[in-house]
Amino acid sequence: MPLKISSPVSNQKYEELGEGSGNATGIMLFNVIPIGQNTRFQRAYDNAVRSKGGDAIINPVIKENWFWAYVLNGYSTTVSGTVIKYAK
Repeated sequence: MPLKISSPVSNQKYEELGEGSGNATGIMLFNVIPIGQNTRFQRAYDNAVRSKGGDAIINPVIKENWFWAYVLNGYSTTVSGTVIKYAK
């Protein structure tokens, strides 16, 4: 599932809350059965936004690592960037 990261609306004011980061992991059991695999980018993004209590991220950076064991492959995604909060 694609992750859509939208930039702030040009006429909407926001406050920068600082650098936030979040991660999520998904695995492929027996290299066939996905567990948490399809939603890991969105979960990592949501965790990064929540890390500072904001609404969105600007200047995102996405990193990915993988690992393996005898019966599974794992993929860990980290999303970081500047967390913003929209002005009310």
